[in-house]
Amino acid sequence: ADLLLLGEAPGQQEDEGGEPFIGRSGDVLDEALRDAGLARSDVRITNCVRCRPPENRDPHQEELSNCRSYLECEIEAVDPELVVTLGKVPSEHLLDRDVAVTKEAGDVQDARVGDRSQRVLISVHPAATLYDASQGDTFSEAIARAADLAGIADGEDGQSRLGDY
Repeated sequence: ADLLLLGEAPGQQEDEGGEPFIGRSGDVLDEALRDAGLARSDVRITNCVRCRPPENRDPHQEELSNCRSYLECEIEAVDPELVVTLGKVPSEHLLDRDVAVTKEAGDVQDARVGDRSQRVLISVHPAATLYDASQGDTFSEAIARAADLAGIADGEDGQSRLGDY
């Protein structure tokens, strides 16, 4: 896929449904993708960690580190033009620094992922739009910019599945 969207961890609904970003956050994501001329099948969606942390808390550093090799393998196999980090945890995990997500949303950075350099676009999490309506435009603009940068705006080809990552 030319565009890979990266969340932090599966939530309860994702864990039960076996699909990333479902429920209310998924609805926000789907709408932003549609507005950018894309569908889920045009992008790859994954998470930093593979298992839902207890009580849906943010993943601890040890959990992120334990899953890092899986994430690096997946990014290498997918070979995206651009990775979009959805929220603070994946942004800080990939960029290996503190990130002011709201302030930096839409910025493109280079990150070291395994042995490769990877372009990363920082975005607020889709759930942020549910708690703060002012984040809606910020999120939609980041997804639209990501589609343009990845060269897949207006429904060009993507990839939605890659084995059982």
